[in-house]
Parts: sequence; structure tokens; C-alpha cells
Amino acid sequence: MAYTAINKSTDQFNVKAYSGNSSTQSITGVGFQPDWVWIKKRDGSDDHVLYDVVRGATKNIHSNTTDNEDTQTDGLTSFDSDGFSLGADGKSNQGHTYVSWNWKAANSQGSSNTDGSINTTYTSANTTSGFSICKWTGTGSNATIGHGLGVAPSVVMCKRLSGGAQNWYVFHKRMWDEDNTGYINLNGSDGKSQAASVFQSTAPTSTVFSTGTSFVSSPYIAYCFAEKAGFFNSGIYKGNGDANGAFIYTGFKPAFVIYKRFGANGDNWMMKTSELNSVSNGNQNNYYIKADENGAETTGSTATGIDFLSNGFKLRNTDTSGNTTSDYIYMAWAKAPLVGSNNIPATAR
Repeated sequence: MAYTAINKSTDQFNVKAYSGNSSTQSITGVGFQPDWVWIKKRDGSDDHVLYDVVRGATKNIHSNTTDNEDTQTDGLTSFDSDGFSLGADGKSNQGHTYVSWNWKAANSQGSSNTDGSINTTYTSANTTSGFSICKWTGTGSNATIGHGLGVAPSVVMCKRLSGGAQNWYVFHKRMWDEDNTGYINLNGSDGKSQAASVFQSTAPTSTVFSTGTSFVSSPYIAYCFAEKAGFFNSGIYKGNGDANGAFIYTGFKPAFVIYKRFGANGDNWMMKTSELNSVSNGNQNNYYIKADENGAETTGSTATGIDFLSNGFKLRNTDTSGNTTSDYIYMAWAKAPLVGSNNIPATAR
């Protein structure tokens, strides 16, 4: 049974659905000041928009493109104590329905981290939840970057911010373990790629992660996640191609799961959120958003369904995006742990 020092997962990560008003509004009810906000229009096509406290309000990047950072003055305009404020940007606040996934880092821009061969401009680290945000400028040479977590992250998601379009580079420890060179792009449907020029064939340590020559002389941002029993879990699973699909043990009831086939090309990054009403009032377990595309939340069917359980999730589909006889990576964040730090069983809500 999984134990965690985080008795209330929603103090560190929370999902918020809201309706746009084509004006200005403050989104409240997140439960904390979010330091990374990922927003997606649900009922129409538009880019994902990702904001963080390190780069500052109004600065967005897109999970589904290679584009550089953009300044959107009517996008997310501030990070607030219980949520965030918005202008009238169509990607986040027109007459549509939206969802935001919200993470807490250090509740500040942070400070320079000098643990690596390149000092970060800022590192905002939350060692309680195992999440940090790092900004630095690459050199085009092998380097190390301080992440501030005190333990090795199992997932690192990196994006170039200016100077030219470039893919997202994602390090996923369990996938990387297979050959010590693997990485995958967040903004596309390709499977695992292999190149030492990305993460140097070197796993992160308790202080730094490594970058290779692909990180050119431009600013970059990284989102780092360390395993945290009862709160964050990442891994790999093998699909079975059956409606009675694989069960993935996480040690908690997931609030949010991202998974991706990496053993072959052609399948999307699937984003699944529990206990979020679907845009057409169907079974939310069958609905999904694709992190690498700009499409609306898909109405789904049992062919793309999963069950969110008290200790993990179970595939209930035969779709190649989640449960063919191939290898998949996943990342999961908790709705509720099985057991809190006081050894009292948590309620799976």
C-alpha cells in the first residue's frame, strides 16, 4: 500500500474546468497559487497554452507545436492565491468551455541554481511534491542543469523559447532505461527516438539533468517531476489489445493521466482527466484530449475508455493509442492517496 507525506493532493495539483466570458475574469477554486497552468479549449479546436511563474504571466508556449514562446497580453495575466486571471484571448477565455491543469512549484519565480555546469536563470522547486521549473540558456555543448528537487526526476519536459522552432524533448526514465539514449517529442505522434545529442545518454541525478548539443544557444524551460509515493507516478506498461486491458498500479486514485505509445510511430499523447464532466455529458472516462494536437475534447467511446480506480487505472479499450500489443509510457497525478502520512487510509473520491 502506498504512503505519502502529501495528505491532500489538491494542495499541490488540481484540475479546474471553467467557461470563458470573452472579457476578463479570475478563475478561482484551484486551492493554491498555481505556478504552472496548462489550458485547453474543450469544445473547439485551438492550441494548448502553457504558462508558468518562472517565465511570467502573458508568456505562453504550446504543447502541440514547435513554436517559440509568445507574449499574449490578454492571455493569463496573473497567478493568484486561489487560481489565475485571464484576459479575452480566444485560446483561454472566449465563449467556450476550458480545462486547466494546475501545479504548485515554489510559489515564486525562484532563484538561480548553480548545481549544474550552466547556472539557471531561475529554478522554482517544490520538494514536497517533487516538481520544479527551470529556465536557462543553452550553449550547443554538453551541459548539466540544476533542478532543485534533491532527488532525481523521472520525467523532464524541455522546450526552446526563442531563436527558432524546435521540438519538445521529453526524458522519461522508464523508457530511457531500455537503451540509455531514448527521448520522445511532446508535440508529435512519433515514438521513441534515440540520440545522445539530446540528454547525453546520462540519467538525471539528485541535483542535475544533462543536456546535449541539441540544446543550442537559446533560452529553454524545463518541467521536472520526481516520483512521489501516493502523488506522482510514471512508468511503462504493455498493452494487450483487449477490452479487458492492462491494469496500471499507481498507488493512488489518479486525477489526471497522460499516456503515449512509444514502441511505434503514429499515436497521440492521450490526456485523461477523472471526475470532469464531459462537454456533452457523456462518460468522462471515454473522453480525451490530445496533447500533441489542437483538436477539441473528443467525444470518445468505449474504444478509448479507461477506468480510474482507487489504486491506479485500467485500460478498457482496444485503440492503438492506449492498448494495442505495444509499449506505452504514462504519467499520473493523484486525486487521493491510498494512505496519508498519519497512516490513516485516504478516501478515494
